[in-house]
Amino acid sequence: MLTSFDAAKAQRTLDLARDALQIEGEAIRKLSERLGQDDSVPRAVALMEACKGRVVVSGIGKSGHIARKIAATLASTGTPALFLHPAEAAHGDLGMVTPQDVLIAISYSGESSELAVVIPAVKRMGVPVIAMTGKPESRLAQVADVHLDVSVEKEACPLNLAPTASTTVTLALGDALAVALLELRGFKSEDFALSHPGGALGRRLLTRVADVMRSGDDVPKVALDARLLDALVEISHKGMGMTAIVDGEGRPAGVFTDGDLRRLIEKAQDFSKVVIRDVMHADPRRIHPEQLAVDAVAVMEEFRINQMLVVDADDKLVGALHIHDLTRAKVI
Repeated sequence: MLTSFDAAKAQRTLDLARDALQIEGEAIRKLSERLGQDDSVPRAVALMEACKGRVVVSGIGKSGHIARKIAATLASTGTPALFLHPAEAAHGDLGMVTPQDVLIAISYSGESSELAVVIPAVKRMGVPVIAMTGKPESRLAQVADVHLDVSVEKEACPLNLAPTASTTVTLALGDALAVALLELRGFKSEDFALSHPGGALGRRLLTRVADVMRSGDDVPKVALDARLLDALVEISHKGMGMTAIVDGEGRPAGVFTDGDLRRLIEKAQDFSKVVIRDVMHADPRRIHPEQLAVDAVAVMEEFRINQMLVVDADDKLVGALHIHDLTRAKVI
């Protein structure tokens, strides 16, 4: 239970937080409105789209943090990019930059001494420079091939000192450039997955049935003329809750599951005389090893099954897949 003092403090905290968000939101809105006042954004995007090397993003301090994020976003959306620390660049790291690159230099004041050392060297290599500053009259803005205005009326900081609204606007404009490039390059979700193989999307779009299926001796299977008791032993040993029933050429003729057994038990009979072909489910669901694992998930969900057989182009059994295999692979 909050005391009256705590409640007042909490309300003041909320007011300050809302003010900061409103200031930053308004700064982004104004940035959006002025984008069409000149051709700087289309020119910047055109330079990056035509780049044969990488987009090198550089900045110092808070601008450096934003530069790292912009470089990471570009790299993950189809535009090769890297972050260059301007202080380190002046002591050897400039060797990472090639004449085929484009440089995005970020400094709100446009007067960063670290960038001031780097820019002339980069320009001598013939590298186009895109400057992101809040001061169009600054040295950096003046020497750049393209200047992107990220000025804000005020920072979200009550002292109007800490970079807050200005860094938010810069980051948002970096995202806008990346999204525009993504579209122009025809970047697809499959391309995104290739650069994010460890993420959930990467697993869903890159993992094939062959990557997660059970194969060889781990696949439960019995012949058409096998006894039911033999099939039960196979189910127990392989731990998939089912067994495939294959014909003489190794093609699946049916499947028998734990669920089938439970339903069969309800019918009183001598199991020792039952042949598996007489109680199996014929024409079981199949999938090919080169198909995506998410395709198997879709089939399992549609038909409410937990296992699937994997067959090759000749419809011969080459593997088996359990819903738990897909869960372990984090496909679902």
